[in-house]
Amino acid sequence: MEFESVIGLEVHAELLTKTKIYCGCTTEFGGKANTHVCPICLGLPGSLPQLNKQVVELGIKAGLALNCEITKVGRMDRKNYFYPDCPKNYQITQDELPLCRNGYIDIELESGEIKRIGIERIHIEEDAGKLLHTKRGTLVDFNRAGVPLIEVVSKPDIRTSEEATLYLTKLKSILSSCKVSDCKMEEGSLRCDANISIREKGTEPFGIRSEIKNMNSFKAVEKALHYEFERQVKAVTAGEKLTVETRRWDETNNETTVMRSKEEANDYRYFPEGDLVTLNISDEWIENVRKTIPELPHEKEARFIKEYELPKYDAHVLTLTDSMAEFFDEAAKLSKDPKAASNWIMGDLSRLMNVEGTWVEDLKFAPNGIAELIEVIKDGTISSAIGKQVLEAMFESGKLPKAIIEEKGLKQNNDEGAILEIVNKVLDENPQVIEQYKSGKTRILGFAVGQVMKATKGQANPGIVNQLVEQEVAKR
Repeated sequence: MEFESVIGLEVHAELLTKTKIYCGCTTEFGGKANTHVCPICLGLPGSLPQLNKQVVELGIKAGLALNCEITKVGRMDRKNYFYPDCPKNYQITQDELPLCRNGYIDIELESGEIKRIGIERIHIEEDAGKLLHTKRGTLVDFNRAGVPLIEVVSKPDIRTSEEATLYLTKLKSILSSCKVSDCKMEEGSLRCDANISIREKGTEPFGIRSEIKNMNSFKAVEKALHYEFERQVKAVTAGEKLTVETRRWDETNNETTVMRSKEEANDYRYFPEGDLVTLNISDEWIENVRKTIPELPHEKEARFIKEYELPKYDAHVLTLTDSMAEFFDEAAKLSKDPKAASNWIMGDLSRLMNVEGTWVEDLKFAPNGIAELIEVIKDGTISSAIGKQVLEAMFESGKLPKAIIEEKGLKQNNDEGAILEIVNKVLDENPQVIEQYKSGKTRILGFAVGQVMKATKGQANPGIVNQLVEQEVAKR
């Protein structure tokens, strides 16, 4: 019997607002515990919420970017539950009338097939506080309570852990690009829960699902889903009865463990939030928000392939972040050589950034620096090898290539007479080059070229060096 997964993901993304969803407290990450709070976000008696308009706009923006329908007449609801990090004993969220519905994300599978993952709904709500477990007991920090969220709920269209990772990666790139959320998983501003069940391939009914929590990276999501699939298959094959459970991912032991059983659905006793007015969203408001949506990463990728004739791999890597895509786009236009710009940015520049742990936005030079580097290599001022040294100097100082070349005396030597003298000296000192070449080992010429470049400290024109080495070896 062959089984397949049925997976749905629930992603919480904190919104990029300066203040909380129902009060004026800051949403800034960190800060001394319980200092970013007020009577409203603490749920003190007599305090009344007021919905932050920017939260609604960012929710609409996310929905439009994710191909959703916008609910024009909606409301906020109370979701009742008691937990120490929920100061009011209820959460203000949306139940029957979510802000956005019926969207989708298209992902590209390894085979090249495009698969559409449906989005059931996107609703806005407030975040809870944070529990801090210590040796003295559990403490609560309410700084995060009331920070605005969107919850993006996918349809159960995902079939493998790899598809889940592709979906999450694309969702994150869209939300980041739209400036809806900073999506920093390490700060908790992007969190994911997964629902997974199994069924025999070719059948329609869903199996008994498990909800997995406590996953703090996409890799953890992939590993947890893979483990849970294997666990459920093993249990069903052995004749065990599965039950609806909430499980946590144990990163240390690479396994899921039971948190609680959910044999019956939780009764949150949803009802309309009486302290907030009905949401009325006009077509004009929706269109005004639509105008603020930038070119999305997958749209940039397609444009780079078409406009700059880049390989798909290059275009994908260059659009992983907005800052990288914008830097390349400008460098490609200025240099009029997109492939060369791509090679320098994805190669040596990325290596330098990885070593230093920096990002494109931290660079000391602008895209015109890459364009100028390509120019001085093309016109023969320096070789590609010297270009690597120049780029390192640009990275450290922020100076432009021409200034660095002048300052360090790196200009390429194109004097054939001077280079010829060095070639003959290298051949005189390495008679084995002639012997091996005449015996058919032509690759020895590369050694001779390397020795000449070393003797000229990399400043000899490589084309002239190659030509002269071949010429002089053939004469002997």
